[in-house]
Amino acid sequence: MNTEKQMEFMQIALKYLPEAKALLDESGIELDMSKLQPVIDLLSKVMSDAYELGVKDAQK
Repeated sequence: MNTEKQMEFMQIALKYLPEAKALLDESGIELDMSKLQPVIDLLSKVMSDAYELGVKDAQK
């Protein structure tokens, strides 16, 4: 995945971070910044796979 696309995915993830934090807070789960990066990395992989699936679907 190219760096530009990764940055776009990161911006999307950060856009929804406050909502995710609120949901976690309501559930009593503390958002630890040291654990946040691996979660964002995983979300980026999911978004990348979804993007690639969309590209393949559009090419059909």
